Amino acid sequence: MSTAAAGGDAEAPGGSLTQSLAEVTRSAREDPGFRLFTVLVWDDERGALHRVHSSAPDAYPLGGEKVMPADAPWIVQVVRERRPYLGRDAAAVAAVFSDHALITSLGCGAVVNVPVVDGDRTLGVLNLLDEQGAYDEASVDAALGLGVRSVPALRSWHATRRPAIRSPATRRTATPPAGPGATATGTGR
Repeated sequence: MSTAAAGGDAEAPGGSLTQSLAEVTRSAREDPGFRLFTVLVWDDERGALHRVHSSAPDAYPLGGEKVMPADAPWIVQVVRERRPYLGRDAAAVAAVFSDHALITSLGCGAVVNVPVVDGDRTLGVLNLLDEQGAYDEASVDAALGLGVRSVPALRSWHATRRPAIRSPATRRTATPPAGPGATATGTGR
């Protein structure tokens, strides 16, 4: 599995969110590995995921937002039911993500998405993508551990920044495309 350098920056108490997630990113590079790693915070009131960290900010810039119907299968599984999603191959990625062509262009054909959960609240989602066949159940287990280690950073981000993502002046939204894995402006990973 090849990996990309971490990039992107969003403010968090005591420094940038990237700094707060630096150890998580280093660990993710080692196990399960990634070509693309993004972190999205969940705004339950709006039903939106807002990108706050990206290892590939040119393709997946900070501030990108995904708004999906509350009953979309991926949202139900990962955000509502707080269960990871494992897409082992390009077909599994394409089945849930409308931006699968961009994902493929980055050399990715497998995905692990894990919720970041604090008590009974979903704070966000970690998204790890790599070449087809790179991930299995052991990868999911490793990613779940990364999710637990990400709780303090996302909890802190929510405490200080959440009102900003609800402000019409600071958010970018679009009408989501139809179908499973529909994404809005800026793509969702």
